[in-house]
Amino acid sequence: MDTQRPPDQRKTILLGRIVGAFGVRGQIKIESWTEPREAIFRYQPWILRNAAGVEREFAGARGKPSGKHLVATFPGVEDRDAVEALRGTEILVPRSALPPPRPGEFYWVDLEGLRVVNAEGVDFGRVSHLFSTGANDVLVASGERERLIPFVEPDFVKSVDFDAGVVTVDWDPEF
Repeated sequence: MDTQRPPDQRKTILLGRIVGAFGVRGQIKIESWTEPREAIFRYQPWILRNAAGVEREFAGARGKPSGKHLVATFPGVEDRDAVEALRGTEILVPRSALPPPRPGEFYWVDLEGLRVVNAEGVDFGRVSHLFSTGANDVLVASGERERLIPFVEPDFVKSVDFDAGVVTVDWDPEF
């Protein structure tokens, strides 16, 4: 049976990144990983982290979809040079800024660090991260070796038990 646990309030969630300038008036192209992608603007203030790892809090971004990116404006960012200085900056928010998941749902970040075992009790290590292939999501279990397990319920992922800190999978240890 799936159980819930409160999110780790110290965790931050990577929601997107600044990919460059759009035009010459300080508009910013953003790659968003929220669904829908323009939902990124709902979760402010943001934590902006540059390539050196320096973080600062930022609020007031506004934007709209444009092709495969979002086009945004930031208060105080007025020209293309200012935008180019932000290129590659990651956009994060505290885990606590996200709404609680619906019953039976969870955020990927909440799975990170949980032990992964199969039905026979073979320990595959811990959830390192998840990623999407387009066809399905994939859980990456890191232990004595890395395993990529399709996150397909109930076929391969049998249960997620936050209280026990375990994801149970139907997966051959030799695969």
